[in-house]
Amino acid sequence: MKARNFALLMTAALVVYLVLLADRAVALLGTGTPAGIALGIGVFLLPLLGVWIVVVTWRSGMQIQRLSRRLDAEGGLPDVSDLPRRPSGRVDRDAADAWFDQRRAEVEADQENWRPWYRLAYAYDIAGDRRRARATMRKAIELEAAERK
Repeated sequence: MKARNFALLMTAALVVYLVLLADRAVALLGTGTPAGIALGIGVFLLPLLGVWIVVVTWRSGMQIQRLSRRLDAEGGLPDVSDLPRRPSGRVDRDAADAWFDQRRAEVEADQENWRPWYRLAYAYDIAGDRRRARATMRKAIELEAAERK
């Protein structure tokens, strides 16, 4: 199953869950008791938070996809197919670190270009540092948006 189809399926399942949760919140609010109303308000905040998280996640994913397509059209997508891999399929740690150092040097040489930032985010990802990968990808998205203006 393609990643996008899986994401759509999971989003649909989450929406069903959030609707059911909102229904429980309405039922609690309908009790009319102070405790029921307080719990209903609290439970109703969860679907609102869930919707916000889904919207932010999909928006980010679509922005990253746009950058990926643009970089692919330019022939600049990162290629790690030649890096040695562990039996699990993950890139060997030493190879990932060396590849990361090259991407970091690209960013240091051209800090206002989103392309090296995208590749650096990918390098963080294959090195297993998801938090920094997300932060670096946000920087790439910012720079690309500024470039389009």
